[in-house]
Amino acid sequence: MIDAAVEQLLRQDPKSYVIPAEVVANVTATNTLEHALMVLSKVGYTRIPVLAPDDHLQGLLALSDVTDNLLRVPGAAVENLNQILVSDVMRPVTHWVDDPTKLEKILNLLVDEPFLPLVDDQMIFQGIITRREILKRVNYLAHNLNRQYTVTPKMIDTPAN
Repeated sequence: MIDAAVEQLLRQDPKSYVIPAEVVANVTATNTLEHALMVLSKVGYTRIPVLAPDDHLQGLLALSDVTDNLLRVPGAAVENLNQILVSDVMRPVTHWVDDPTKLEKILNLLVDEPFLPLVDDQMIFQGIITRREILKRVNYLAHNLNRQYTVTPKMIDTPAN
């Protein structure tokens, strides 16, 4: 369990650590891999959400999924990617959050993920929580803890020699 003081400081920055859906690059399952490669290249991300037309989260697409398929095509021609759909190679969503205040869950999952999709109870995509944004909060905590709290180490009993 996260210490209450730590959690309070992680949440203290008035800027939200949730990047809203409307500014997150995404593709649909019916897009081609050629389109997805252009999107991934333009935004510089290595993974993006795959959404249905009604904004339901359907999966994730990684740049490596596109390049793996590109390398399987004889001659590795990018134009051949227009014959493969995102739905053919997208990955299932294995980790997501439905409540951005569940910091303990978010911290645990972000150890192995670059971002977590945030969805509502209907799996409608709301945005992402990135490892980068959380690390900014940890940086804030590291530099501001002593401004709001007096931290004193507990006395540790050492065995007598």
